[in-house]
Amino acid sequence: MENSTVGLDETVVVELSEKLNDLLANYQVFYQNLRGFHWNIKGRDFFELHAKFEELYNEAALTIDAIAERVLTLDHIPVHSYSNYVSVSEIEESTNITKGSECVAIIHANVRILLKKEKSILKLADTASDHGTSDLMTQQISVQEKLNWMLSSYLA
Repeated sequence: MENSTVGLDETVVVELSEKLNDLLANYQVFYQNLRGFHWNIKGRDFFELHAKFEELYNEAALTIDAIAERVLTLDHIPVHSYSNYVSVSEIEESTNITKGSECVAIIHANVRILLKKEKSILKLADTASDHGTSDLMTQQISVQEKLNWMLSSYLA
């Protein structure tokens, strides 16, 4: 078995890169949904949610960059076209939604999808002793679990 540039089995690196690219596609659609919610929110919770959605899409943009850079570190190419994102993503595009509770419910569902994918990548990375990917996923899981709790609380 050939070793990759980061010293891991290339077969595992290919699988990790594929899973990271899938996560990247999902994050890109998640990000764009957040932008749309930020732009289109209306109603009593406008000020609160408008600011929160901006915070979330800014965090998502940083995460997107970190995931893409990890794929590059593994010596693979991150997916980088909207057609790829939409065709691969389990997270669906959300358009023309203005009601705060509906936006938050969609974000909540999307976060659960991201968490599932992150935990799957973490398991594979841990098995492969890919500490860089494990660290990235551990950080993301911590952030997403807290967000999941907060969104659940908002919707309760």
